This record gives sequence, structure tokens and C-alpha cells, in this order.
Amino acid sequence: MSTTNRLTRQELSQLFSIFFKIGITTIGGGYAMIPMMEHEIVKRTGWLTQEEFLDILAVAQATPGIFAVDMAGHIGHKLGGLRGAIIASVANVLPSFVIILILATVFQQFKELPLVQYAFRAIRPVVVALIAAPVFSMARSASLSRYTIWIPLVAAILIYFFDVSPVYIILIAGIAGWIYGYLQRRRSNTDAQ
Repeated sequence: MSTTNRLTRQELSQLFSIFFKIGITTIGGGYAMIPMMEHEIVKRTGWLTQEEFLDILAVAQATPGIFAVDMAGHIGHKLGGLRGAIIASVANVLPSFVIILILATVFQQFKELPLVQYAFRAIRPVVVALIAAPVFSMARSASLSRYTIWIPLVAAILIYFFDVSPVYIILIAGIAGWIYGYLQRRRSNTDAQ
């Protein structure tokens, strides 16, 4: 499937359930939600192709705001238009909103307990793994070759070591891709003549 506004009412209800489940079960938010979103929307339901998912991921990364909400909104919009965007975004945020309200009232009493501190320390490495897993999956889908592997490596180095904003990296990559495509087309037109 690759058209917009294609979900029925029942499927929109399923979309709400999926993003609510993602919102309530993913610790770490943002990038930690990517593997669950990919599993549910690409692999389990087949509503998006891997390429469509990667495109939405790139757009969500470049969109201002909270990444998980951007992803949910873009996926929802692709699948169900404005209604889908609202449903997916609200469903994604609702569990966190309710949990934060509850935790804020209770956490002050328990934050100094060693058991609570140990629990939070144990969760951190799991979040790292949840972020790393989709990176490998996306690398396979992006058709990286020995000629293109340098692109994500340079981007990661610029972001990590030189604190370059991912927005600039995406803009530069988009412009470079456009120029490359333009030159390729021009070269093939010249060769055809």
C-alpha cells in the first residue's frame, strides 16, 4: 500500500490501539519507539513499505518538535490523512501524559530509594539497544554499498564529535542527492545524444 487516506474506521481504531500500545510499552520514547513502530506498521500490518517508513523517519527527523509525536503524526497522516495524524499522535502521547501525571504525584516520595535508582540505571542500557536495533535494520534497507557507507559514517561523526545539528546534515544530504541526481540525468541525456 502506498496511498494516503486508505484506512477504514476499524483500521483507524486499530491505528489508535497500535500507537497507544507503543506509547505505553516503550521506555525511552523517541528513537526507542522506532523498532516497535516499524514492527507494527511495516511488518505486522503491512500498511507501509520499508521505504515509506524510512522516508517518514527522515521527514520526522527534520521536523521540529518531539520526534515520537512527529513519527506518529506523519505515519498517521500517510495512512489516514488529518484524522489519522490526530489519532496516531494522541494515542502515542496519551499513555505518557497519564503516566507522568501519576508519577509526578508519587515520585517525590520514592526517588531516593536505592531500588528505584537501580531500576533506572538498569533501564538505560536497554534503551541503547532499542535505539541500535533499528539502525541496523535501516542500514540493510538503505542499500548501503562500499561507495555509500561513508555517508552515514560521516554524518554520525559530524553529529557526535562536532555537534552539527542533524537538520543541517539532512539538508546537506538532500541538496547533495538532488545535485547528484541532476548531474546523473544530465550525463545520461548527453550520452543519449
